[in-house]
Amino acid sequence: MNEAPSLSRAEGWVGVPTLEATGIIKDFATLRANDNVNFSIRPGEIHALLGENGAGKSTLVKILYGALQPSAGEIRWKGNRVTISNPAAARKLGIGMVFQHFSLFDALTVAENIALAISDTPLAELKQRITAVSAEYGLPLNPDSIIADLSVGERQRVEIVRCLLQEPELIIMDEPTSVLTPQEADDLFVTLKRLSSEGVSVLYISHRLEEVRVICHHATILRHGKVVSECDPQKETAGRLASMMVGAELRKISAPPAVGADAPVRLAVKDLSLPKPHAFGVALEHVSLDVRGGEIVSIAGVAGNGQDELFDALSGERAANSADAIRIDGADVGRRHVNARRKLKAAFVPEERLGHGAVPRFKLSENVILTRHGTGEGLISSGVVRFGEARDIAGRVTELFDVRKGTADPEAASLSGGNLQKFVVGREFDRKPGVLVVCQPTWGVDAGAAATIRQALIDLARSGSAVLVISQDLDEILEISDRVAVISKGHLSPTRDAHGISREEIGLLMGGSHAHPAGEAHGN
Repeated sequence: MNEAPSLSRAEGWVGVPTLEATGIIKDFATLRANDNVNFSIRPGEIHALLGENGAGKSTLVKILYGALQPSAGEIRWKGNRVTISNPAAARKLGIGMVFQHFSLFDALTVAENIALAISDTPLAELKQRITAVSAEYGLPLNPDSIIADLSVGERQRVEIVRCLLQEPELIIMDEPTSVLTPQEADDLFVTLKRLSSEGVSVLYISHRLEEVRVICHHATILRHGKVVSECDPQKETAGRLASMMVGAELRKISAPPAVGADAPVRLAVKDLSLPKPHAFGVALEHVSLDVRGGEIVSIAGVAGNGQDELFDALSGERAANSADAIRIDGADVGRRHVNARRKLKAAFVPEERLGHGAVPRFKLSENVILTRHGTGEGLISSGVVRFGEARDIAGRVTELFDVRKGTADPEAASLSGGNLQKFVVGREFDRKPGVLVVCQPTWGVDAGAAATIRQALIDLARSGSAVLVISQDLDEILEISDRVAVISKGHLSPTRDAHGISREEIGLLMGGSHAHPAGEAHGN
């Protein structure tokens, strides 16, 4: 690879840009997603593309990767004008992409999925390369694992390793750390810095502004499809970057004091044990936990340590070992299905929003109908579907949570990742649940939307609901939680006061150490 240029634009970047886009316009019917966007990235540069959900970031990078065609404008690759007709053409040029929404086939293995993009390597040799490269970059993978059996964080590793194996000259990364642990993210940053030093360009999309400040050399900010600013993120604060993105100061999170220990337990888990659901799953071992009305309890942990298995048991997608292993407002529900739990005013937001939290090809209103069917608050009576009410609910949710969309009632798959996340979370909030279990509540949403969702979680809890959050975002956990527990290899630690535990202590627990000073456990 070519020797990298200086990493400071102030000192001047030399040579022709790796990629340059001029006057890019993209229209979807009446919606202009990109409005005369000019953008360039040079060899060895890690360039951040920032903006709110719906600002046009994903549309722009899909154009650069050939997944969409611009309505107007031109793209130059190493100074030569090119037409990137499809992703295969982009890869042939030397452009790789790690998508926010995974492009993986669930029924295939890790190696088989990667072989679809690297077809000229025998499968046995490819497996060896996957094992070596994933270990080298701190993103370990078993090439024989079935994608359907992997956690979201592990699937993200597959996307990243698949891209790295293609040895691209430009890597586009759309929210690559949104489901990685801090340790995994640090390993990725080491990799990106090394690639940068070798002359590889990296276009980096992230809502985690502190990491942008640490690793990116330049930033382009989009708002409503237009470039509104460029800057050196290392010379800006995270707050200043967020303000440039949204055009205003961010709202401050307000958290009134939590309820006392005498508040009623609304969600109780007692000695929940379940075997592995599949060969690559995690067994749950004697998990016990309670969440009182009025508080937020969060569960931290490295991806693939039992979070998915615990959520499936809590939501009713998988039966517990006994009826009383899970109780909602005093009712034994461990052996009851999800609708029975919804009838008790429980709500659930899964980690995977597209396919699990929402049916991709269903409209937003139709997804509302699905989650309210059979709950006693359904939108179907005497065989008649009340579509108008469903559209009203979807409209109310999109307004309250600022869901950006191209039409009044679009398909779920047409929304950007962050906007779909806001809709799925808001749809469950609209039910005013007494118990809410939510996985990765702010995965892939911008700073402003994250603040809105976190405040909504706090407000719901303080209204008397019991809120259980499963998250890998330690900043989020420490900001909103009253108590914290950590799951490791299917074991859940005792809960700790969130205001009396450090990131370092949580990190130790995530590594499997469940020891804690006497007197600090609470609620188990």
